Amino acid sequence: MRKRYAWGAAAVGGLVLVLACITVNIYFPEATVKQAAAEIVEEIRKEEIEKKAPAAAELPGLREASSFALVPAAYAQEATSVSTPAIRALKESMKARFPTLKPYFDAGQIGESNKGLLDIRDETGLNLQAKAALRNLVKDENADRTKLYAEVAQALNIEASQVEKIQKIFAAEWAKTAAAGWWVQQEDGAWVKKD
Repeated sequence: MRKRYAWGAAAVGGLVLVLACITVNIYFPEATVKQAAAEIVEEIRKEEIEKKAPAAAELPGLREASSFALVPAAYAQEATSVSTPAIRALKESMKARFPTLKPYFDAGQIGESNKGLLDIRDETGLNLQAKAALRNLVKDENADRTKLYAEVAQALNIEASQVEKIQKIFAAEWAKTAAAGWWVQQEDGAWVKKD
C-alpha cells in the first residue's frame, strides 16, 4: 500500500512539475496598439499638433513641390484602425475636454503619468472652486482614458489582463505629443518638463 501511495505521489508531483514548466504565451499585438494609440492621441490633440507643425508652404524647398507631395498623403490617410461606437464617443468626449485641460498643462498644474493617466502636479494659486474644477476635470479625463484602454483591448480581442500594456503604450504617445513645458512622468517615475 505504501509503494502505491509513493508512486501516486511521485506521479502527481511529476505532473505538477511538468504543468508548472509550461508557460502560456499570450499574443499581444504591440504594433497594432501603437498605431491605434498614435491615431487616437493625434485625433484628440489635433489642434495642438497642427499648431506645432509648420505648414508645407513655410518649409524651405517645398513651395513648388507641395501640391504634388500632399496628394499621396491625402490618399494614404485612413480612419483610425481601431474604432467602435464606444471608442468614438470617448474620443469626442476627450477632444471636447482638451481645450479646458490645456491651460492646466501649460501652467504645470497637471502632467502625463507613465500609466497613461493625468496627475495633478500643483494646485498652488488655485482657490477652492478652481481646485474642485481641476480635480473634476482630471477625474473625468482619467475615467474616459481608463474606459478607452479597455475598449481598445476589447476591439483588438486582447485579454483584460493585458490592459496595462495598452496603458503604457498610450502613456508613451501622450508624452510624445505633449507640448514643450508640459510635465511628463518618465518610466522610472521621475517627473520632467518636456523640452
